[in-house]
Amino acid sequence: MPLSGHLNPMAALARKLQSRGNDVVMIGVPDVEPVAQAANLAFVPFCEKEYPFGSTAELWTQVAKLHGLDVVKYSLEKFSPGIVAAAGIEALVLDTVYSFLELVPISLGIPYVQAWVVLNLDLSSSTPLCLFGLPHETTPEALTRNAEESAMGRPVPRTDRRAGSGTLC
Repeated sequence: MPLSGHLNPMAALARKLQSRGNDVVMIGVPDVEPVAQAANLAFVPFCEKEYPFGSTAELWTQVAKLHGLDVVKYSLEKFSPGIVAAAGIEALVLDTVYSFLELVPISLGIPYVQAWVVLNLDLSSSTPLCLFGLPHETTPEALTRNAEESAMGRPVPRTDRRAGSGTLC
């Protein structure tokens, strides 16, 4: 995903892996290459025909119109196991924004890790919203506070957490 909120954390993770002696390659559409170069990372492009440099903003609107398995098929057609195998990649760190991309390393039998590189907006009330900078606590008061904060961001019913309730409140 050629967005700074995804690329910057992934590049930082890649640099950390590199500092520990790992050979790291960043794979992405051509618009990702400047980020890889700035981080001093090797880069392997994919989808060069579909996403020539500078074109992803307009072209991602096509993906946004897809649903269900069509998104999976699109992702797997563009990022095939052949790209990974040809580059001699032995493990992958994947951005979770690419739905079902883990099927590539699974099909190749290589290890992979999925990185969640967006802010945590846990609307379950188990943890405080990242917007408030509060510590994680599990006291009844903290869970109530978390629920109230979560409710500010979403006008939807919450599941009652009392044992055996199973009702919406």
